[in-house]
Amino acid sequence: MIQEQIQPKTKRRTITSVDRREKLSRKELIKEYVEPGLPVIITDAVKNWGALDKISPQFFKENYGHYTKEVKGVTYTYAEFMDLMVASTVEHPCPYPFNLNIETIFPELMKDIRPEVVYGKIDRVNHPLLPKFMFRETDRYEFFLGGAGSAFPFLHIDALFLHNQATQLYGTKDFIMYPPEDAIYFYPSKENPKHSPINVLDPDYDKYPLFKEAQPVRITLKKGETLLFPSGWWHYTQMYGPSISMGRVHLNANNWDLYVADEARSWQERSKIVGSLVYVYGKVLGKIMDLQDKFV
Repeated sequence: MIQEQIQPKTKRRTITSVDRREKLSRKELIKEYVEPGLPVIITDAVKNWGALDKISPQFFKENYGHYTKEVKGVTYTYAEFMDLMVASTVEHPCPYPFNLNIETIFPELMKDIRPEVVYGKIDRVNHPLLPKFMFRETDRYEFFLGGAGSAFPFLHIDALFLHNQATQLYGTKDFIMYPPEDAIYFYPSKENPKHSPINVLDPDYDKYPLFKEAQPVRITLKKGETLLFPSGWWHYTQMYGPSISMGRVHLNANNWDLYVADEARSWQERSKIVGSLVYVYGKVLGKIMDLQDKFV
C-alpha cells in the first residue's frame, strides 16, 4: 500500500523559464506557483536576513575553522576546506558536496535565516505535531558550499519528495532543472525513483537515448535570491566560483501524501511496525493540516 503511492502522476507541459519576482504577496505565491506546482525565484524574500551580511568563506574559517567534515573518505577542517573552496578551479575542483546541517552544527545561526519563506499556506515542516524524527533521510536546514568546478552531475528529485528552497548567501549557483513530465527520459529505477543514473555533464546517449528529448531550464541564482521549486522537479547544480547557499525543505498539500509514503517506507526498512505507525500518523496529521489550510 505504501509503495503504490510513491510515484506522482503528471501530464506533459512545456516550461522554458522560471519567473523572477519581487514584492510577491503570499496570495500570489500560493495561487500562481504553489497550487500549480511551479518554481519561482523571489529576489527580495530574504532582504532582512542577517546571514546576507555575515556568511562567507572567511566567516566559517574564522569562527568554525577547527570543525571537521569527511567528504569522500577524506577529513577536512572547515579552515582547510574554505581555502580549497576559494582556490577551486574547473580543472581542480574542491571536494563536493560539502553540506552542513544548520540546526545541529550552527543553531546560533538559525536567527540569521529569518523570517522564514514558506512554500505553502502553513509551515508544515515546523508544525508542532510533526516530530523531527520524521525527516529520517534529510536535514531540514543546510548550508551548501562549493567552488569553481563543483557540480552535482546526477539528476535527482529531493529526498522524501520534499519541496525545495535554495537561498544564495554568497556568490552564485546554477540550477539546471527539468519538469516532472521529463522523468520518462531519465531512466529512474523502481528501487530509487528519485535518482537518475545519467551523468548529465557527460551523458551516454547510446545507453540513454531518450535523454536527448529532455528540455532543461537553466537559472543562475544570485546573492540574496531565493529559488522555490516543488517536488518532482529534477535538477542538478553547477558552480563557477565560491558559493554558499542555504537549503530548506518544504511540505504542503501537494506533496504531503508522497512524503508520508516515502517516510514510512524508509522506516519500514528497519521495522514494519514503526513504518506502519508512521504512515497512519502521517495520514491523520495530513487531514488536520488540510483543515488548517482552509482557514489561512
